[in-house]
Amino acid sequence: MRFRRRKPRPLGIAAPPLSTVEPLAAPARRRRGIYLLPNLFTLAALFAGFYAIVQAMNQRFELAAIAIFAAMVLDGMDGRVARLTNTQSAFGEQFDSLSDMTSFGVAPALVMYEWILSDLGRWGWAAAFVYCAGAALRLARFNANLGVVDKRFFQGLPSPAAAALIAGFVWLAIDNKFQIKDAMLPWAAFGMTVYAGLSMVSSAPFYSGKKFHIAKSVPFGVLVVAMVLIFVVSSDPPIALFTIGCCYALSGYVYWAYMWFRGQPNPARPVPASVDGGKPG
Repeated sequence: MRFRRRKPRPLGIAAPPLSTVEPLAAPARRRRGIYLLPNLFTLAALFAGFYAIVQAMNQRFELAAIAIFAAMVLDGMDGRVARLTNTQSAFGEQFDSLSDMTSFGVAPALVMYEWILSDLGRWGWAAAFVYCAGAALRLARFNANLGVVDKRFFQGLPSPAAAALIAGFVWLAIDNKFQIKDAMLPWAAFGMTVYAGLSMVSSAPFYSGKKFHIAKSVPFGVLVVAMVLIFVVSSDPPIALFTIGCCYALSGYVYWAYMWFRGQPNPARPVPASVDGGKPG
């Protein structure tokens, strides 16, 4: 038995029963993927951190320190590339955190331990663990921080800056042929490693530089400062990078003391949202 298809009815006439309405085609499912360009920079930073670990196990500590600085450059590029190309994603954020833990948490601790902290026995690996744990706690706090934070500052020393402090010290000592057998050098490395680890979990405000955008116009003096900075770093990279790392690692505490002296709150401490949905009063 054949059924004729009903003709469309004019306006004002009741619609046909649901049984005669043809079902609509299901919308095509969108394939889920990841953004390639920013994640390539993150992957390259992860490789640089892994390369630093391998070179430290092979007793090639100068290459290991250089690899950590290369990871810093690549890590600074992935976020900016993602913002410029509007390719931010939750996957990229998690991938970046895991890469930072390897390149700026595990790698500097292992490089420092293999280079000189092993001479201190249990004190040496304890200092390396303090640094590694500080990097993990700092990254976890950064990801879980849901409060309102001043975007101009980091809460605690950023893990790339802490890694630069450690790698810069190793590179400086090797380039200037410091005597590892000197009794003061292992303890100096011990103090610097513990300082970097504890600074990452502190509440000191460190300038973030997030307000600086390379896509916007800047005064001519900024280009002159960049030119001078390139000249200083290229003249003697170990001394210049270590000096810059030390100045930045101290800047947060200096600014924190300045704000305390003026009676102003710490801009890096998060302010929790109010229970009533964030409304004042």
